[in-house]
Amino acid sequence: MLTRIDEATVRDRQSLVEEYGLRSIIDLRTKTEHIEQAQKRDAHIKASVAIPQSNEAVAGPLKIPGITYYDINFNGSAFSRMLISKLTWMEFFRLISLMLFGYRLDAIKILAPSMEAMGLVGLATSSMDVCTKEVREVFEVYSDEKNWPLMIHCTQGKDRTGLTVMLVLFLLGVDVDAVEKDYLRSGPELEGEKEARIKEIATIGLSEQFANVPSNMVRKVHEHMESKYGSVEGYLAKAGVTKEMMDRIKKLLLADEEASRQ
Repeated sequence: MLTRIDEATVRDRQSLVEEYGLRSIIDLRTKTEHIEQAQKRDAHIKASVAIPQSNEAVAGPLKIPGITYYDINFNGSAFSRMLISKLTWMEFFRLISLMLFGYRLDAIKILAPSMEAMGLVGLATSSMDVCTKEVREVFEVYSDEKNWPLMIHCTQGKDRTGLTVMLVLFLLGVDVDAVEKDYLRSGPELEGEKEARIKEIATIGLSEQFANVPSNMVRKVHEHMESKYGSVEGYLAKAGVTKEMMDRIKKLLLADEEASRQ
């Protein structure tokens, strides 16, 4: 069952803090995604004015009191530069003009053909290469004991979130088959909103493939990591994650016996 943190009821929010002891949330979404979510929430509130008690989600604050939030735009400036580098000069100037006049979604459409050509797997491996600053920021949060238990999410919870979780599991020595099995569970969980998601991504020029969960994602990410960086430790070190940070994450997430073997 898919549940979005932005749409959680007041009771859900209380449960996250009181029952599960949640301390922090890492949000990997872009500025555009935050704007879209805020617009959806505003529309939801306006629609619920006549019968406010019918939607408990709108009654509480957007952010949960007592939770530390880390907004890390995973597809940030480095990712944008990578996509922009694939544009022609004409496309580049069109994109800049649209952004200047506030047409963010129309600007993103110009990048869509490059994203389509790369596909989700290509975008994931390219993200590994260029989003190293963001990877380091995520692992900095992971490595601090005061942040646990924590939640990490993006919009669909399978691409950016999937990649960062894969990296943690690889660091912990989890078998690729087990990581793949866990990742592929995202597919059935997202099925209920797939049709709506396809319509949504179509507005920025992307096809149905971006609503899917690629069966070869985990293996391709692992192969890219091994072939280019030698190991997960090699990749993370390249991203600026120190050995001390990696060791702290292992200590936090592995049983004592397992941690001593790493």
